[in-house]
Amino acid sequence: MSDLVREVSSADFQSVVLQSDRPVVVDFWAPWCGPCRMVAPEIDKLAQRFGGSVTVVKLNVDEAGDIAGRYGVMSIPTIGVFRGGKMVSHVVGARGADQLAKEFGLA
Repeated sequence: MSDLVREVSSADFQSVVLQSDRPVVVDFWAPWCGPCRMVAPEIDKLAQRFGGSVTVVKLNVDEAGDIAGRYGVMSIPTIGVFRGGKMVSHVVGARGADQLAKEFGLA
């Protein structure tokens, strides 16, 4: 994980994600998830490319199941974009940084 990607917990999800004044990309993941490990470098690339205008975080669903449940995360990896405290878009499954940027309107 790069220095531009922050791990968040249930305790700081509100302040870091929901109260952010800029878009937040949330990677819902778990350490045992193979596809999550595959997408991790792509999340890092996204953070490197858009880190000045977008916050990028990872949320371990095993440790923050309450948050994952609140947003209907049933499969991982799920990558969501939050704007104004709401998840406005999400994808399920591994994607490359370019495809994520396009799907989330970042490019």
